[in-house]
Amino acid sequence: MIGRLSGILLEKSPPRLLVDVQGLAYELEVPMFSFYRLPEVGQTVILHTHLVIREDAHLLYGFSQAQERTLFRSLIKVNGIGPKIALSILSGIEPDQFVNCVTQNDTASLVRIPGVGKKMAERLLVEMRDKLEDWQFSSVSLASPASQKTTQPLYNPTDEAIGALIGLGYKQAEARRAVMEVAKEHTTSEAMIRQALRGMLKTK
Repeated sequence: MIGRLSGILLEKSPPRLLVDVQGLAYELEVPMFSFYRLPEVGQTVILHTHLVIREDAHLLYGFSQAQERTLFRSLIKVNGIGPKIALSILSGIEPDQFVNCVTQNDTASLVRIPGVGKKMAERLLVEMRDKLEDWQFSSVSLASPASQKTTQPLYNPTDEAIGALIGLGYKQAEARRAVMEVAKEHTTSEAMIRQALRGMLKTK
């Protein structure tokens, strides 16, 4: 089992990363809130990881915080939730906010996340409640888009943002509309994704 990676960040294409560990490049998928905390390409990155082994692929998921990985592992134990939906949940809502939703029986916030319907939200409330009794709320806050370090995009940041939202489960038309609404105010794909997600979660 690969539990932790430390290496040079080679590529950032949300939600996918490429990390060089002593000459061996690992491809990972990360939730967006971990993506926002990444350093610039070319710098050292440390990620807590979870490996999913399928018959047709070995999939590696990365997390900037150990608690985020713990929550991911709890989510994929819930009936009907696989790694892709778990990644979508952790991209649409911060871990502490998710825990609040569970403890407060807030299904309305959960169904705004792509891929989470009413029945799944209710199942999450029931099956996750006991798993989160010892949850320690994180004191780490995300930097505002204006204070984040930015990198020169490898290709059009608007297309990158749309592709990231599609990868998280949104339909192409919905993703394009949400990104175009914020594209005039933001120049990086990370900022576009963040604001587009906020807008869609408010309007759903």
